[in-house]
Amino acid sequence: MTGATSLDEAPRHKPPRRARSLILLGLAAALAFFTLCALGSWQLQRRAFKHELIAQVQARLRADRVPAPGADRWAGLTAANAEYRRVSATGRYDYGRQALVKAVTAMGDGYWVMTPLLRDDGSILLVNRGFVLPQWRQTPAPPETVTVQGLLRMGEPGWGFLRRNDPGADRWYSRDVQGIARARGLGVVAPYFIDAEAAPGAPDPARAPAGGLTVLRFADNHLVYALTWYALAGLVLTAVALVAREERRLRAGLSAPAPSCGPRRPRQ
Repeated sequence: MTGATSLDEAPRHKPPRRARSLILLGLAAALAFFTLCALGSWQLQRRAFKHELIAQVQARLRADRVPAPGADRWAGLTAANAEYRRVSATGRYDYGRQALVKAVTAMGDGYWVMTPLLRDDGSILLVNRGFVLPQWRQTPAPPETVTVQGLLRMGEPGWGFLRRNDPGADRWYSRDVQGIARARGLGVVAPYFIDAEAAPGAPDPARAPAGGLTVLRFADNHLVYALTWYALAGLVLTAVALVAREERRLRAGLSAPAPSCGPRRPRQ
C-alpha cells in the first residue's frame, strides 16, 4: 500500500469571520478608539488648566500682601479668585476652641492646629497655625492681639483621604472650616482659612506649631498621560488593521480555484 494522502485528510484552512462578528469587533474597536482619544484630549485640557493655575499662583505669591477679606466679601470668594493670595489679619486667638486636623508632612505624622482668630470687626476666621507632633501640648497663653501673615486657602471638604471627619469624636481629617465652626460653636466664620507663615528660626513641632508648610508644587504629568492614551488608541488601530488583513487573506483563499488532484490512483 502506498502512503498517499486522501482528499479527506487534506489540511483545513481557518474560515473567515462571520459578518456579525466583524460588526461587533468593529463597534468595540471604534468605542475603544474614541474613548482613548477622548481621555488623551481630556489630559491635554487638564494640562492647560494646571499650567494656568501654576502661573496664577506664582503671580499671587509675587503680589503685595493685602488684608484678609472681611465679611462683606465672603460671598464672592472662590478658589479661582482668592486662593493663595498673601494676606494678613489682626485679632485675638481663641485657643479654647481650636481643632487638631490629622496631617502628614516631611516632619512626620501629626496635626494641623486650626485656631479661631477673633477680629476687631467681630468676624471670625480660622488660622492654620502650623504642624505639630502628637506629643505637642498647648500651653496657656494670654488673649493678646496678634497679626497673622500667610496664604489664603479655601475651606476643604468634610473628608480626608478615605476618611470622613467625625465631629462627635473630635476627629478631623480635612480642614473643613464650616464643620469645625459648627462643632466649636463659632457661628458664622469666613469660608477660608489662613495658612500661617513660618516663624523666625527653626520651630520644633513638638513644642510649637511649625508654619510655612503650604504645598506649592503641583504635579504636572498630564502630557505623559495624554501620550499614553493616544498610544493605546494607536494600538487599537493597529489591531484593526491586522484583523482586516487576515480577513482579506482568508477570503482570497476561499475565492481561489481549488487545485486539481487528478484521478485517484487505485490502492495496491
